[in-house]
Amino acid sequence: MKKEVVLVTGGTGFLGVHILFKLMRLGYTLRTTVRSFDKKGVVLNALREAGITDVSTLSFYEADLASDIGWREAVEGCDYVLHVASPFPASEPKDERELIIPARDGALRVLAAAQQAGVKRVVFTSSFAAVGYSPKPEGHIFTEADWTNPEDVGQAYIKSKTLAEKAAWDFIYSAKGTMELTVINPVGIFGPVIGGISSASLDTVIRGILEGKVKESPAFTMGVVDVRDVADLHIKAMLATEAAGERFIATSDEIVSFYDVAQLMKKERADRASQIFPMEPTPARHYIKISNQKAVKMLNWQPRSAREALLASVDSL
Repeated sequence: MKKEVVLVTGGTGFLGVHILFKLMRLGYTLRTTVRSFDKKGVVLNALREAGITDVSTLSFYEADLASDIGWREAVEGCDYVLHVASPFPASEPKDERELIIPARDGALRVLAAAQQAGVKRVVFTSSFAAVGYSPKPEGHIFTEADWTNPEDVGQAYIKSKTLAEKAAWDFIYSAKGTMELTVINPVGIFGPVIGGISSASLDTVIRGILEGKVKESPAFTMGVVDVRDVADLHIKAMLATEAAGERFIATSDEIVSFYDVAQLMKKERADRASQIFPMEPTPARHYIKISNQKAVKMLNWQPRSAREALLASVDSL
């Protein structure tokens, strides 16, 4: 057993439960927040399904991003906080504030509670949404130096992630304390489902293509990253001295379109591909360019290929 205590917010989420699994394997004393204690069983069942036989090192705390209640107790005595929880809608909300306010204010609640409790470092799960959604010249390679301008985008989720991350950095810069902040900016997270805990990316992209609900490949391409590698990057960012005050994009080396995903499924999982709708290829000029070299070089991070992440999603769904 390690002596350090780690809080992972949002343990019922696709990424959150994978982070809990990795940290349990490493021997940390763990806490996680759930919006309702009714959700405890979902997390415990997933961890047991993944091979964890002793869950006695994990404690649950009831806390909601929209309320102050529970956060002080959840972080008290913690060495590290991994703030993974964030609202992700199945569809665009009528009022963007439904997403922006809990994402931004929730991040500030967690940071304030962590600072008051003397936490060493918070690792905050942001998104590539906060990096790569403002216009750039053709051929631009997105890095951690890039920021999305919220005024450039209409989607509430992209705005919520950008404003929440900006608020987190503003908090750290203005706070007079020793607590450190590190931010992870994942692209589309794929990979294996454990305990039936899926994600919007898997349900929309993988399931949507497999079931023939996605009928065209939009003028949109994306980075792909395996959830196991995003979990690994959070832990590396938690522990590495040099990660303090840094952002890290989490992406594999490849960029894909929906057409590419469909073709991969047809080729590698032909027995499950009968419902895939024929699509036109996405033009090459639409392929975004994203660098993962900061995480690779600074933290010795070694992500799986997009192919492995996507096929793991297909197999577990």
